[in-house]
Amino acid sequence: MGTRRSCGGLDIFRMAAALLVIAIHTSPLSSFSPEADFFLTRILARVAVPFFFMVTGQFALPDMISRGKGSGWRLWRYLKKTGTLYGIAVCLYIPIGIYAGRYKDMTVAGLFKMVVFDGTFYHLWYFPACLTGVALVYLMSRCMGIKGMSIAAGILYVIGLFGDSYYGVVERIPGIGGFYEGLFQICSYTRNGIFLAPIFLILGLRMAGETGAGGQMRPERRAAYEAGGASGTDKKRGGRGISSQSFDGLLLAFSFLAMTAEAFTLRRFELQRHDSMYLALIPVMICLYRVLLAWNRRPARVLRLLGAWIYILHPAMIVVVRGAARIVHLSGPLVENSLGHYLAVTVLSVAAALGVCLLQIRLGRRTFHCGRAWVELDGEALSRNVDFLRLRLPVGCELMPAVKADAYGHGAALIAGMLQRKGVRAFCVACAAEGVFLREQGIEGEILILGYTCPWEFELLSRYRLTQTVVDADYGQELEAWAGERGERLHVHIGVDTGMHRIGEPWENTERIRGLFEKEHLAVDGLFSHLCADDVCGAREREFTLGQARSFGLLVERLKEQGVFVPRTHLLSSYSVLNYPELAGDYARVGIALYGVLSTRQDTRRWKECLKPVLSLKARVAAVKDIEPGESVGYGLAFTARRRMRIAALSIGYADGLPRCLSGGVGSALIEGKRAPFLGRICMDQTMVDISHIPGVCPGCEAVLIGVSGKEEITAADLARQAGTITNEILSRLGARLERKAV
Repeated sequence: MGTRRSCGGLDIFRMAAALLVIAIHTSPLSSFSPEADFFLTRILARVAVPFFFMVTGQFALPDMISRGKGSGWRLWRYLKKTGTLYGIAVCLYIPIGIYAGRYKDMTVAGLFKMVVFDGTFYHLWYFPACLTGVALVYLMSRCMGIKGMSIAAGILYVIGLFGDSYYGVVERIPGIGGFYEGLFQICSYTRNGIFLAPIFLILGLRMAGETGAGGQMRPERRAAYEAGGASGTDKKRGGRGISSQSFDGLLLAFSFLAMTAEAFTLRRFELQRHDSMYLALIPVMICLYRVLLAWNRRPARVLRLLGAWIYILHPAMIVVVRGAARIVHLSGPLVENSLGHYLAVTVLSVAAALGVCLLQIRLGRRTFHCGRAWVELDGEALSRNVDFLRLRLPVGCELMPAVKADAYGHGAALIAGMLQRKGVRAFCVACAAEGVFLREQGIEGEILILGYTCPWEFELLSRYRLTQTVVDADYGQELEAWAGERGERLHVHIGVDTGMHRIGEPWENTERIRGLFEKEHLAVDGLFSHLCADDVCGAREREFTLGQARSFGLLVERLKEQGVFVPRTHLLSSYSVLNYPELAGDYARVGIALYGVLSTRQDTRRWKECLKPVLSLKARVAAVKDIEPGESVGYGLAFTARRRMRIAALSIGYADGLPRCLSGGVGSALIEGKRAPFLGRICMDQTMVDISHIPGVCPGCEAVLIGVSGKEEITAADLARQAGTITNEILSRLGARLERKAV
């Protein structure tokens, strides 16, 4: 399958960052060397919180700052989620705060300052900083691009710097010192969501642009990163024989040394009011984050949760350790000895966080209860399929997954979101409505409409940044006229007919195709055709397919000879990626193979070791009944029992996409690992099955229509064979009322 680049390095460092935060609040080396403790807690550990901000910037911000209609809703969802966690933490620490006298003589202004900026307990400032910082970056994104946002955040950071580590430089300057004194009446520190958080959130956002929102390095970046001294990247950096990984490592070491020198210098001259913000912290974080992104590890959700709960719980564990040490008369080794104190707090914090994580995961699994009928999507299977298909393609050819027909029944928004996190940046759909839906769900990148869009819907192409297929030269003229009247420029791919005779300008019409490139208001981003016999490898089909490719190649050559710049080209779909990868262009429009199946049962079995099914279809047992010989089941008395039987009604029918032609025992479901044949006619919303041989079935039990139960499996290809059709039709007809869940 090849090496899978992922965000596992970030997940591992979350743990290290959480332990560094504990160090800040326990000073592990203070009993041995004040200088060493300063280095650990005030220099090394200062990377922890900016790291958390950058992770938020990479994984949460891209969807929030998109210009799609759903961006504001995603911002609200993030603020609500983070605010809820902040509220839980506040409630957790109120008793400790009261005991410590933290809330004595509290005024309304003081309460505002504490809740909005300082945090109601000393480590909880991070949560309001996240809320404020994310909201501020969102507002910036509404009126400026990433460059302007970076400059604005940099200015805020510099302002905050002089209220933090460099306060001694400005405190006595008339006007400026007064400004900061007034500022500190509103917020006790400038290490908050206004001055500290935005720059690191935006740095994380920029990393998302470099890696994709899912944390995977883009293919071109990965190739350069893994290359040695011969790479162009290294030549630009002047590092013969030094890989990009080594170069970033050296930059990290150099910038960290600079931050260390900066911190000790500020300490020597007593310029620090607080010590969270350094000039060199920004290059340190950039280099550190790039090194972590290059670390080849799988994602680890448990470490993600564990790091978060260690951060939240560790102050409570400090109180527990000090109280317990006093009770058992071990204050010397557990409190007065700073290293012993740190280790005790760390062990308790990790143990408590682990307990909460396990409970959270367990409760999360328990809450995965779907209703009458549903679709489950295996994200790991989708990831493996993407990796396999990418390996089939030459370098430079990117996937353009077909997510039309609700991603072949899988759920377009869910699938496109998963693919986007895998670094996929181009999609294709059948119609404008499907493209609009993806944009409203926050999907970025190129979205190509493969079919016809009515002229009265052309406005959607512009508003939602959709790319339209030019189905023939006359249609291209319609697009040009509409765009010209409005002074706009529409992005298009030109469809070419090389023998399928469906849509596309015939490849022989070079002049008409060239004329499309010359349209003032059409930006031609691609040229493509469709191979219509690539699923069969017989001599006749192979000759026809290669003939299509030759015709397309000849057209491209003629256009180039006439001085036309030919943009991205694409011929391949699922079957041609498997059977003709050598014909690849710049994109591969993978469809059915992406979902781990192929159109026929034979083809699915042939590639089953490489492609894993993503979708399972399941339903609940609604009722269980006993029937006597001579009693009938369902509409039209189509089935009459010859013996005493036990039957079950499943809450799924042909309105959900279950083919009615599977009635009368043609099809079956899996219950408790055994096959339960269909009885009578499949209804619109219900299907009856024979469970006489399956003990223990009761209402609420799970029935599998597509997928695995025990040692038995029913594939979509099995249903297609029984129904006399292809897998594509079975999947794409799955009903909209089915719940769809990623597992």
